[in-house]
Formats: sequence, structure tokens, C-alpha cells
Amino acid sequence: MLTYLLSIIGQRWFILLLLIVNIFGTIYGFIWYESQIAVTPPHFLIFVPDSPTASLFFCIVLAAFLFGKNFPIVEALAAVTLLKYGVWAVVMILAAAVAGSPIGILNYMLIASHLGMAIQGLLYIPYYRIKPWHLILVAIWTLHNDVIDYIYGMHPGVASSIQPYIQEIAYFTFWLSIFSLFTVYVLKKVSTERELAFK
Repeated sequence: MLTYLLSIIGQRWFILLLLIVNIFGTIYGFIWYESQIAVTPPHFLIFVPDSPTASLFFCIVLAAFLFGKNFPIVEALAAVTLLKYGVWAVVMILAAAVAGSPIGILNYMLIASHLGMAIQGLLYIPYYRIKPWHLILVAIWTLHNDVIDYIYGMHPGVASSIQPYIQEIAYFTFWLSIFSLFTVYVLKKVSTERELAFK
């Protein structure tokens, strides 16, 4: 079953379809952050729209695949940040619901789309050409982003019901970064590299 799935996701038509979906998702994500971006100091702008930046990395990866190319550092950025922010968003929505915030259709849509983010980045690990040093650079980027988010207050907005727990959220986010880096490292180490079906 897994072999069959890997053969499908390595097909040009599937990668093109996934690229189109991610382009629209990335655009929507940047629009979602529009109000926060508008009040963000210019030197922090690159660190604010976390989820759409992660999906933008993946768009670059998919576009490179269509040309039979690999950009390992972007692949590492995409895999780690898609997993991290995909899981982070789902946990924050569910935590807010437990704390008493109403959960509606938009929240369910965000849960589904962010779970999709996390999964798609990991599915392509056999096609990535990531080396350990790429993940070291991504660790610097990811942990630096956490510092910007929670020391300088540039983190994504959270529901008012969990705002009092922002220190705990910061702690969770740090360890989620470590978990995401470790997960990508382990999965890459144990996976068998595959070639795209059309490469």
C-alpha cells in the first residue's frame, strides 16, 4: 500500500495538482495574516506568516520536482516547518476549544488543511535529498523563529481563551520544533531514496 502511494505521489500529474492546491493555500494563508503583517516591523516580516511560509517552501520543492530538480535546503525547510506549523495550528485550535472558545466550520477547515500540511511534507521524504547539515541550518532558522515569536512577541494570534497561557504555548512550540527536526531526521535516515517517476 505504501509503495503504491509513493508511486502515485511521484507522478507528474499528482505533483502538479498538489502544487496548484498549495499555491492557493499559500495565498489564502498570507491573506489570513494580512492584519498582523500590516502592523509588523519590517525586520520581523519574514518571521510572521509561519504556515504560509512553510507551504511556500513546499511550493518551491514541488515546482523543482516538476523540472526534475532537488533543492535539499528548501526540502528540509518545507518538511520541518510543514510538520511543525501543521501540528501547532491543530493543537492551538483544539486547546482553545477545550478552554471554551467556540469551534465552527472555519476551525474544522483549518484543522483539516493544517493536518494536510503536516502529512504532505512527510510523504515526500523518500524523494528529498536532505543531508544532516541541511537540518542543522533549518534548526537555526526554526529556533530563531521561535525566539522572534515569543521573545519579541511576533507569534501568530491565539484565541483569547488561551492567551493567558502564552508562556506554556512558547514552551510547547520550542519542543515542537525539536520534535519536528528529529522526526524529519529519523524518517529520512530510515527511508529508502526514490526517484520521481518522470525524472
